[in-house]
Amino acid sequence: MKEQNQTVDMVSMAQIGAVRNFDKVHFGEWLIRTWYFSPYPLTENEDPEPVSTSSSSVARIPGVSRARAEDLFAGGLHKSHGQHRSVLWVCDMCFKYMTDGLSWESHKKVCTFTRPPGRKVYQRGAHIIWEVDGAKAKLYCQNLSLFGKLFIDIKTLYFDLDNFMFYILTDAARQKDHMMGYFCKEKQSFDDYNLACITTLPPYQRQGYGMLMIEFSYELSRRAGRIGTPERPLSDLGLRSYVAYWIATLVRFFRKLLSVLPAGTTRIFSNGIPPDLGGRSREGSEDGVLSPSTQRRRRNIKGWEGEIDDDDGADLIDIDESINSLRNYVTTSNPDGSASTHLQIQCSLADISRATNLRIEDAAFALNEMGMLRKWGHAPPPRKVGGSQSSRSGLSPPIKNGNSNGSTRSVSVLGGSAAAAGDIGNEGDNGYVIILTREMVEKVVEERHVKPPCMKMQYILL
Repeated sequence: MKEQNQTVDMVSMAQIGAVRNFDKVHFGEWLIRTWYFSPYPLTENEDPEPVSTSSSSVARIPGVSRARAEDLFAGGLHKSHGQHRSVLWVCDMCFKYMTDGLSWESHKKVCTFTRPPGRKVYQRGAHIIWEVDGAKAKLYCQNLSLFGKLFIDIKTLYFDLDNFMFYILTDAARQKDHMMGYFCKEKQSFDDYNLACITTLPPYQRQGYGMLMIEFSYELSRRAGRIGTPERPLSDLGLRSYVAYWIATLVRFFRKLLSVLPAGTTRIFSNGIPPDLGGRSREGSEDGVLSPSTQRRRRNIKGWEGEIDDDDGADLIDIDESINSLRNYVTTSNPDGSASTHLQIQCSLADISRATNLRIEDAAFALNEMGMLRKWGHAPPPRKVGGSQSSRSGLSPPIKNGNSNGSTRSVSVLGGSAAAAGDIGNEGDNGYVIILTREMVEKVVEERHVKPPCMKMQYILL
């Protein structure tokens, strides 16, 4: 009986989503062509009524506990309603929906909303992210979800939104804040999903707003002490956006991991003693020169909070002590008496996952897209994380092969802890490693056109 109900459910959903019920939506100053079906509970001869989560007239499919938006439409799926409405009118402040322009004009005169009914959690100039509780602003979030479904595919829409938080990106005008996009997430997700759905309105796409919301969703996971991932399945557009984010995050991590000097430092000057290349917390002078007399500042805030590199976002990735202990500084002498220092790192995908706040399977997928999952040789047993092995002895010789161009600035990624990674991490493959070099990372930056992060940490208001 349960399997039969599920079959009926899938057939009904396919029938409902096959045809768009509105050709265009009038939203503020925009007339936007819709992409997908959205189950607005409208009838032919009556005005739209507020959506109620406790309505007994909702046609529900047996076995489904929550009232879904699709069920409102499923009850009248086979009724004759004539031609579909060509234009839907939606208030760009409260998202109340209407079927004619006169009602929309009348509503605009009395609408009291000037911004989302929540609190600011991010503000950079006129761009603001508002956090809205689905349990406190029920009608607003229901109408927002119905509107967003016009541009979101393969998502089940629920009217019971008490367990969801909405994050709405707005552009502040003189008196009102206009929505450009939003995402929502469950308050408690047993799968640690940090995003249930996301959309950027068509007039604001390809301007970095979607990436800003993705970055903010991962920051929420980091602050909660969890390694999050978006809810599956992902649309084609969503997958491309997330792969771009995962690749950019890994690139920033590898750049920082494979940099001998701190970001923004061009040289180190020391008097009487060799420079300390392994130190983490340094404060440089204006000309980029460091000296032992420079007092090291103590960071009251660890990790990403309050730290930002406006150039490449390297400081969005925190190289903590456990990862830093895996970095071996290899200094070799030159014929002219000088010396060159390179880095060798041996870590696992689990280490990378923890440092970047990406799921192991997401990091492995991105590495594969970057073309970096080719095996190379065998590795010695990994050092324990947080160990104190001296960098003056016991080092492996510099890695030199066709892929690394003789560079010793390399990362050896152990395959043993990446069981979900596909080509690496299979049983019996624990001795294999993936060799990544700084040259390979920079090649990915050029080929993928990796951009700086959109989110700036100093503007987070949490």
